[in-house]
Amino acid sequence: MVTADPRQRLLQLATERGASLSALSDLIGRNSTYLQQFIRKGSPRKLEETDRRTLARFFGVDELELGAPEEFSSPAVSKPVRGDWVDVPRLPLGASAGPGTLALEELPIGAFRFSARWLREQGLDPRMLSAIRVEGDSMESTLRDGDEILVDRSPRPLRDGIHVVRTGEALLVKRVDLGRPGTITLLSDNPAYRPIELPPEEVQVIGRVVWKSGRL
Repeated sequence: MVTADPRQRLLQLATERGASLSALSDLIGRNSTYLQQFIRKGSPRKLEETDRRTLARFFGVDELELGAPEEFSSPAVSKPVRGDWVDVPRLPLGASAGPGTLALEELPIGAFRFSARWLREQGLDPRMLSAIRVEGDSMESTLRDGDEILVDRSPRPLRDGIHVVRTGEALLVKRVDLGRPGTITLLSDNPAYRPIELPPEEVQVIGRVVWKSGRL
């Protein structure tokens, strides 16, 4: 059931999706407690338009549910479509394959449409998928600057592989190596970049990269 209170509706959506308020705050480029304060303390009083739009796009809901003015209606909400195809939101984020930055654009940038059957065959839940852009050259030749990647945010035990992670203010796409106990090593496929070794508490895993697209 949808509630008229945008704070409670956001909490409801986050709970249903299994997304933490900290991760959602990161998604909109805010500090990790931003949305918790919005929901629990009423500060800020309302979401800024760009934050609201990004969250609505992520959850596949109309912005009205997150506090948009009554006369406002989202022009193009990316929702999974019934039948043979599923729309996966293409978020206005860039995962750096270079030194590491967080990029937020002003407007959502659409969706990628995938075969529902193909997603099922891959064991992927459409509700837990997002597409973002790769920025930088540290993952060449596996991933190139400008490639689009599909990120699976399903809560699963972390294992070696290519993931989107956050370290401090940097959103990175790196190969995760768990070979050393008590350490997460972030590896670049480009040998010009050195490994990054961090304690687990300094690495927030956003999701596993399960697909890519890019120009030939």
